[in-house]
Amino acid sequence: MRYAILFILTGFVSTAFLSQQTPAPEQTRSILILGGTAHLGTGDAIEDAAIGFRDGKIDFVGRTFQADKSKYDETIDATGKQIYPGFIVTNTTLGLQEIGAVRATQDQYEVGTFRPNVRAIIAFNTDSEITPTVRSNGVLMGQITPRNGVISGASGVVQFDGWNWEDASIKMVDGIHLNWPSTHHKHAVDGKIDIRKRKTYTQQKHEIERYFAEARAYADAHPTPSTSVMDVRHEAMRGIFDGSLALYCHASDVREITEAVHFKREMGIKRLVIVGGYDAYLVGDILRENNVSVLLTSVHRLPRFTEDDIDLPFRLPKLLADEGVLYALQVDARMTEMNTRNLPFYAGTARKYGLTEEQAIMALTRNPAKILGVDDVCGTIERGKDATLFISDGDALDVRTNRLIHAFIQGRKMDLDNRQKKLYRKFQTKYGAELRD
Repeated sequence: MRYAILFILTGFVSTAFLSQQTPAPEQTRSILILGGTAHLGTGDAIEDAAIGFRDGKIDFVGRTFQADKSKYDETIDATGKQIYPGFIVTNTTLGLQEIGAVRATQDQYEVGTFRPNVRAIIAFNTDSEITPTVRSNGVLMGQITPRNGVISGASGVVQFDGWNWEDASIKMVDGIHLNWPSTHHKHAVDGKIDIRKRKTYTQQKHEIERYFAEARAYADAHPTPSTSVMDVRHEAMRGIFDGSLALYCHASDVREITEAVHFKREMGIKRLVIVGGYDAYLVGDILRENNVSVLLTSVHRLPRFTEDDIDLPFRLPKLLADEGVLYALQVDARMTEMNTRNLPFYAGTARKYGLTEEQAIMALTRNPAKILGVDDVCGTIERGKDATLFISDGDALDVRTNRLIHAFIQGRKMDLDNRQKKLYRKFQTKYGAELRD
């Protein structure tokens, strides 16, 4: 029986291993993309564009007639197609959880209440079968974020192609995640929803204030790290006070957001980002004046309150844009891994409800790169930045026409096949259906 079980497990492991895609090799041949419309992620677009890159870096951005083809080893004709920077998903557990119903594949949680020293990136699984399905829609980078607790831990930024988490890493730690306590809760009375204030809110807030005060005192008392007196949890908080790390505060309603901003000022926190921010548009002036950004809650959702307009979630990006608040889109907190592939279509919905096309693209490219602190290497198609971009046969923000034909991460050409496409081809063959791309 032991040998039989070992044989079966070995077969499962071998099958899983063979199903994984091998990371692409480093770029060795320079490439020039000619024709098509290039959406640069800066708010600008170039018709009949030419984009050149070598050694993983973009070295030419212009019009086709300006490009010197002789300087490149390979050319790609993108006439009639669309060129985009790689989309960036924020606040995702992609690579931390594979199957929600299988506890052994869940690695987004850790034991403890205050755990800023826990780094999500070291648990990032580059062999996830979900990741190739995400790449197929143009999502090529992401912020990998832990969950639960008061301080969940530290997030990191990765690109979705690598042998291991170290290969995939763009930024090991970009910030610490704080789950601000909820001020109210829903209570059902005779079939009706009654919003009631939480009795424990003040107590939870005092615990957070005390913890941050201790961390700031530690940073002040030890201006430079010292192994002899190091407190790993307080050491992990140092960047919050010197500005090298962002504090990502998960909050949704007006009071939570407002008090988080006051907390930022009181504690001397340099960079604050609101995660969720359903009501952020109502306090846009406070966010703008305090230089607070927003990772906006999923737009594909129902309104939070019965009195809200049915299309309010769809209009939230436009409302924040009108307030002059820097924001980026994220996916729903439920089934985050699978929903990540729909991120471009969230932007498409926001475009339908007020954003311009280039604003919608910026919400997936430049804006998240700027908020995450990686805009010096990615997020836009500009000279000197990583050649992380893709070519779509149609509109990448439209579920009907988004069809990638080429994708590159740091100049490496991606294999755009995935398990879902393989199953699609398999069962079309089985039932004799017409094969479509």
